[in-house]
Amino acid sequence: MKIRDLLRARRGPLFSFEFFPPKTPEGEEALFRTMEELKAFRPAFVSITYGAMGSTRERSVAWARRILDLGLTPLAHLTVAGQRREEVAKVLGRFVASGVENVLALRGDPPRGERVFRPHPEGFRYASELVALIRERYGEALSVGGAAYPEGHPESGSLEADLRHFKAKVEAGLDFAITQLFFHNAHYFGFLERARRLGIAIPILPGIMPITSYPQLRRFTEVCGASIPGPLLSRLERHQDDPEAILEIGVEHATRQVAELLEAGVEGVHFYTLNRSPATRMVLERLGFKPA
Repeated sequence: MKIRDLLRARRGPLFSFEFFPPKTPEGEEALFRTMEELKAFRPAFVSITYGAMGSTRERSVAWARRILDLGLTPLAHLTVAGQRREEVAKVLGRFVASGVENVLALRGDPPRGERVFRPHPEGFRYASELVALIRERYGEALSVGGAAYPEGHPESGSLEADLRHFKAKVEAGLDFAITQLFFHNAHYFGFLERARRLGIAIPILPGIMPITSYPQLRRFTEVCGASIPGPLLSRLERHQDDPEAILEIGVEHATRQVAELLEAGVEGVHFYTLNRSPATRMVLERLGFKPA
């Protein structure tokens, strides 16, 4: 089912889950076991991120098909970094042929070790160009989502410049957006207010990552630029060598975030699961959502 239709027809908040590409057959089986466990919470859709520079393009199509076979709705990530337009269009066509109806159109990150994005000579410069291609080729047959950055994209010179880039994607044909992870809801509410003032009306789903590892958290925030509130950071630093304490702190904080977001009436919440189910399950259960 198309995500735009799910959002229009919803009678309550939707939940969705994101996973990253497994590197081994064992990792793939572990990922789909996690997906089976979280399926009990009736997610609106699930997604697996696209490998850097298109490195997982072959497996991404197979994973989308496997998600469909589980009776779940896949959101296929598609990035343009390091790829020719023809390559991206070919993968897009394969997603559609496999039964995918939802695509998250992304620019993608620079190669590891590089800080500046350089488009492929025969590729796309911006995610908005990919959105336009999808609409040109498939019209309304696909529901198209994009990324939003409550604290601004790391490469943007200002929040205003970042919002202009976001609006360009919306005008190219986005149906909805999912935000980068954040740990202070004020960033999300501020971004939402600025977007609405600019006339952007599409659903913007907040992305929440329950913290489960202090070193992993530091790596992620260095890459994406998300800030950590001082009191939360202090607690994490005091307990950084105690995995159980870190999990409890992370779940407690994410539960408070999601509760406030739901009270504010968000259309849904997108969980960055890190390919594990316990933290996300704990958050949902503490909020009163029980598995089927």
